[in-house]
Amino acid sequence: MSSHTVIKQVTKSTFTPSLLRELKSHIDACDFISLSSIKTFSATSASSWRRRLLPFDSAETAYLKAKLAAESFQILNVSICPFRVDGSKVVAFPYNFHLFPREEQSYSFSCQASYLESLACKGFDFNLCIYEGISYLSRVQESLAKRRNATHLDFRIFSKSRKSVANSLFMERIKARIQYWRKSWDLANSLRQLILSTQLHGERPCMTIDVCSDNQLNLVLETVNGISDSLVPLVVRNSLGTPTSVRIVFTSSEKDKSALLSDIDHAEEEQNFKLCGFREVMDLISNSQKPIISINCLNDFAFFHEKFIAPLPPSLHEFTCSLKMVFPKILDLGHLMKEIGPLKNAKDTSSSLNLEVPFQADRDGGQSNQGRNALKIISLFVKINYLHICNNIEGYFNIFHPTAFMELESVGCQDDTNTYLTHQEDIAKLGVHNLVFLWGFNAASNLQLKDMLRKYHPIFDENFDLKIVDRNCAAIAFQRQGAVVELLKELKPRSSSIENMISDGVRIAGFGAYEKVCKMGLWDGRLADSLQTVALSDNNTPLLAEKSTDICWDNKLMLDQDEYLKV
Repeated sequence: MSSHTVIKQVTKSTFTPSLLRELKSHIDACDFISLSSIKTFSATSASSWRRRLLPFDSAETAYLKAKLAAESFQILNVSICPFRVDGSKVVAFPYNFHLFPREEQSYSFSCQASYLESLACKGFDFNLCIYEGISYLSRVQESLAKRRNATHLDFRIFSKSRKSVANSLFMERIKARIQYWRKSWDLANSLRQLILSTQLHGERPCMTIDVCSDNQLNLVLETVNGISDSLVPLVVRNSLGTPTSVRIVFTSSEKDKSALLSDIDHAEEEQNFKLCGFREVMDLISNSQKPIISINCLNDFAFFHEKFIAPLPPSLHEFTCSLKMVFPKILDLGHLMKEIGPLKNAKDTSSSLNLEVPFQADRDGGQSNQGRNALKIISLFVKINYLHICNNIEGYFNIFHPTAFMELESVGCQDDTNTYLTHQEDIAKLGVHNLVFLWGFNAASNLQLKDMLRKYHPIFDENFDLKIVDRNCAAIAFQRQGAVVELLKELKPRSSSIENMISDGVRIAGFGAYEKVCKMGLWDGRLADSLQTVALSDNNTPLLAEKSTDICWDNKLMLDQDEYLKV
């Protein structure tokens, strides 16, 4: 991949309907779409236990952490690259979209200072992002915004009004006002401003009737529709979407009415385009049904769901079901690399394919490095036995490797020997029923804590692994099946050994306590404090895991294949 590859940089001023049509044509002509994003934080460099995936996170707790991140942080940049393989070359059309939320969204977001500093060192243009970033609304936000539009065409009558005396009198008054206004307009057209103070909608006369309820709105629309086809009612709403008045516009002919309706439709299309913003791009990708190739899919698509679709649901199952309705064909590069093997084992000739980017350089040079991750994903994808993937592609859709967070720079797109997922066959896989949490100790290192625990209970003389995962909190994994159950059974009633631990302030709980911490959203503060809250709420009952889950003590590959997320 050439360092001078042209990547089309898209900002607020260049984000136009014509650019969307160009992108759509490239998507339609391609077989795959690679997708990457830059956010205001990175899970790979996060220090807090609640923002990074830990070696023992299950698929459910991994999702809950991704949900927290998506709700707290912001997307700054999305690179999209439709591509196809033509013989011995890959034809790609890379776009890089700069994003920034504006007044349409009106919300704050968090930033990870150390990560933003690293972005700045790599040349990320924050000024361009803030001043020229494209705004957007999710599908849910768009629906709410449309209801809050100040003025829009509305011929709809919610239901036929109940013919009560009050309704009939109201409709007769409205009918009389409209008829008197029309006659007055016909008689005094040339003196409308001086004599009648006639309102105008553009160059057309109009009048406004205030309404204070949906019932009155219904009555006015019903009355207008019964008087003349030349009258066009426009409903005026306040910022909450509540109707406040009806603006009745008078048209002089059928041709004039058609022109007005066309102008209104065009104005609404422009307003909707401005409201949706970058969401229009995500809708193009969704509607195309083309396979999407990405990396760190659980985290990225949690962000995409939160920002462009709707608020994230509370559980992993609901999330995967909702996501599949919008993006049914996602290929997780982390999963592909594990299933098919490291790059050094790739034997397919597609690893030698040449990348061709037909875009021409812009007048400003167009050589920005921003957005190159989508191209790097393509380079990796074609090296991992591309033909094998295509022949079995249905079997790889929507299987996420939630904890395989990879930095593309460290994977090695140009050197097959610089591989990800090495020696995974040597990793000892353990179940969450082999895991306990300890907190309240005063040990400074894993070795010091191990020595301290051996003084408390004979079970700590067995083989076990231990990691301090947050200050004053550690996770212990026993090699022997059943060791955790034996240990936790002694909490109630307390054995003498357990009593010594408790009296020294050391607390212990099973993996179920950690699961409950994540599900309850006890993210503030230290992990030890959150575990203590759960322990007290359950009367210090040691919580085991809800179901058996495989884990392993590796900071890159942490879940067994059975725990991948299958939509």
